[in-house]
Amino acid sequence: MTKSVDFYYDFGSPAAYLAWTQIARICAEQGATLVYKPFLLGAVFKATGNASPVTIPAKAKFMFADLNRWAKHWGVPLTINPFFPFNGLELMRAAAGMQLREPRRFEDFNRAIYTAMWVDAQDFSKPQVVAGVLQRAGFDPAAMMVLAASDEAKAALRANTDEALARGAFGAPTFVVNGQLYWGQDRLFMVEQALAA
Repeated sequence: MTKSVDFYYDFGSPAAYLAWTQIARICAEQGATLVYKPFLLGAVFKATGNASPVTIPAKAKFMFADLNRWAKHWGVPLTINPFFPFNGLELMRAAAGMQLREPRRFEDFNRAIYTAMWVDAQDFSKPQVVAGVLQRAGFDPAAMMVLAASDEAKAALRANTDEALARGAFGAPTFVVNGQLYWGQDRLFMVEQALAA
């Protein structure tokens, strides 16, 4: 039986960033296929009545401290971005479009955005910053915005989001293994156990 993990993520989630730093390794070690599923977290929040933890001060304070603990645990860099939260619609559409049109560069795109957002703490509310991030990573910013605006990219992102909701997702990161849903970077050990079973 082929093992696989569906990984639903949004660049605007620092927890999804941390999961991204680990999930490829876990899948490789377990001989599983990693299926990236860029989706729109804001739409998931709206559809499920959920909200970002940053809207609740006490929860936000805990979450940021906890994310730093997880980053230290895994030995990966994390900078809580002072410009967070962002409107990541175009970036998520671009990711969905890249996955369809340029799959060989798809992970390069993920790496560029995640690193700029959650390591270098760039201000993604500024178009010139986004353009600079893309350009330094070897992407044509104008072409990426055209891709993000394409019907194909919009449809792919919408399909992933609808699929996530149908499977019971309410936040990011969400993983699905053997039809079972796992939520949060702190459940990756459960994902690993499910793959090893």
